[in-house]
Amino acid sequence: MRLGVEAALVDGELLPGDVEIVDGRIAAVGLAGSSGRGIAAPGFVDLQVNGYAGVDFSAASEDDWRTAREALLRDGVTAFQPTFVTAELGAMRAALARMPDRDRGMTATGAEPIAGPIPDGSDPGGGSPAPGARMIGAHLEGPFLSPLWPGAHDPDSLLPADLAALDELLAVGPVSQVTLAPELPGALDLIDALVERGVTVSCGHTEADASAAHLAFDRGATAVTHLFNAMRRPEPRDPGIAFAALGRDGVFTTLIVDGHHLADDTVRTAWRAAGERVVLISDAVAAAAAPDGDYTLGGTVPIRSHGGVVRNEAGSLAGSTLSMLAAVRNSHALGIPLAAALAAATEAPARMARRPDLGRIAPGARADLIVLDDTLTITHVLLAGTDHPC
Repeated sequence: MRLGVEAALVDGELLPGDVEIVDGRIAAVGLAGSSGRGIAAPGFVDLQVNGYAGVDFSAASEDDWRTAREALLRDGVTAFQPTFVTAELGAMRAALARMPDRDRGMTATGAEPIAGPIPDGSDPGGGSPAPGARMIGAHLEGPFLSPLWPGAHDPDSLLPADLAALDELLAVGPVSQVTLAPELPGALDLIDALVERGVTVSCGHTEADASAAHLAFDRGATAVTHLFNAMRRPEPRDPGIAFAALGRDGVFTTLIVDGHHLADDTVRTAWRAAGERVVLISDAVAAAAAPDGDYTLGGTVPIRSHGGVVRNEAGSLAGSTLSMLAAVRNSHALGIPLAAALAAATEAPARMARRPDLGRIAPGARADLIVLDDTLTITHVLLAGTDHPC
């Protein structure tokens, strides 16, 4: 099967030519054709999704998970990390335990690529087909965060850096990413433990200065969560963790480009500094792909969406209603080349998650793809080569 496109995103560049798919995998790219239209890109890989389509993942039922995953897939997300924010430790364990497919199609941490055949468009690894976007492991955003920067998290549920508490959460698994505040006493020990288990460590909700940030990066932290939001403010002689990350090779910076979390010039500056290390995230909550109204974050925190902006009762931003396609469009509208914006929503998050089986168009790769027309509207979503409604 050929997609009939005029170009495809390959290694961060738009390569002219069509894409051929055979048995759920990409067989060839750059094929000559005279009537191709639109561009193919890998399916979006969203590493921070708290909820979607009216569903809060921390309180989701089996039917809720199906609803959210199908909605994510319609919007072009073919792989994602459900994100669980700070809550009482038992509640976080329970939320992880309710996550479907947690024992299927992933390693113990979800951090390693999975080989083998693709069964009926489901998660790789066997079992019955799983509808909707693939889950690549859970992202724990907390509870080991700074009480100075809780954001919309429940401050009463924050915990000091504690290996026993971390082990309790990892035992439920599969956890593929943890966001923590690296300046907390004992946080470096948590980083060591997570790195040893193959879990991506990101720094966020943090008062870390540049020195504390570099100590964390030296120990194996490889990312900063929603750059500039919920972290120490940079000063000329105190660059903080944000500028430390921007200036450090090998550290990914995740951005919420929704027009509310960051000013336009801030986004442009981050792109110019970090380049291929920029990872677009949605930080979507239940209000995404859903009407304005009242929802929850983390199963208990009341939030309200109005005009597409989500806030908690104190008026702080509480996630977003952003889609990954909107994040790409918004970035491109700020002057970011389309190929770079698409790569930041596909190839870069796959690299950050250390998942070479995701986010790429290359011979032999799984055909998890989207096709965009000239208006950057998704016309096709393919999961393992099977076309799904969009």
